[in-house]
Amino acid sequence: MGTTQLESVPEPKYWHLKTVLTEALDSEFSVGQILPNERELAARFGVARATLRQALEQLELEGRLHRRRGVGTTVAPPRVGVAVGSEQHAWPGADDAWRPVDCTVAVPPGAVAGLLETGRDEQVQTVRRSRVTHGQPVAAELLYVPDVSVPDLSAIDAPSGAARAGAVLRELQHLHLEGRDQAVELGSASAEDAKELDRLPGAPVLVVTTRYYAEGRTAAVSVATYRADTCRLTFGDAGGVEIHHDPERRAS
Repeated sequence: MGTTQLESVPEPKYWHLKTVLTEALDSEFSVGQILPNERELAARFGVARATLRQALEQLELEGRLHRRRGVGTTVAPPRVGVAVGSEQHAWPGADDAWRPVDCTVAVPPGAVAGLLETGRDEQVQTVRRSRVTHGQPVAAELLYVPDVSVPDLSAIDAPSGAARAGAVLRELQHLHLEGRDQAVELGSASAEDAKELDRLPGAPVLVVTTRYYAEGRTAAVSVATYRADTCRLTFGDAGGVEIHHDPERRAS
C-alpha cells in the first residue's frame, strides 16, 4: 500500500481521515479482517497517532470497526436490518432470529402496564429473548404477556427458564393476531442492557416497542433494545434493502 497524504481541509483532520478510512474499508478490506497496527496506518495516511485514534474511535462508534484488546481492530459485519412498519403480522417466536433466554412472573413497568391495561400490581409473564448475529449480541428483548393471553400455560410443566419462555411463545401462536403497532426511539443502554449487549452503560441504543392486538385488546407488549452501532431500520413490507460495504455492489 502506498502513502496517502491528507490535503488541508476545513473540517477536523480526524473527521476527514474517517472518510478516507471508510473508503479504504469499502475497497480493500473484508468483514472480520484485522487492520494494520496504528503505527502503520498513521504512516500511510501521514497523520499523528492521536488523530488516527480519534478516527478509529468514531468508526467504532458507527459500527464499522470492532476494537478488542489482544486481537486488534477488525472490520465489523454489516448492520442488522430491523423491519419497522411492516404489514406482515407475526407473533414473537414465529422466526428463529431470536433465542428464548428466560421467563419470570413480575409486575411490568408502569408504561407497559398502561399499554396492557393491567392493574398496578398485576403480574405478567415476562419473557427475555436475545438476538445474536455473526457471533455478537445485537439486541435484547423483554416480552410482557398477561395471563389472559396464555390461559393454558398453567397446564405446561415448565416452571422457569428458556423452556417456559418457549412455552409462552408457543401459546401466543394460538391467538389470532389482529394487528400490531410499533414505535422507535433513540435511547441509552441501562446497566443491564449494556451487560447483555456487550456495551458500556449509556451507549446509544434503538428501543423498538411493539404492541400486539388480539381479541379486541392488547395481548402482548415487546420492548426490544438494539445496539445502535450494529443495526439499521428498514421500512415497508419486504424490508429487503441490503447495504453492502463493497463499491462493486449497490443497495437494491
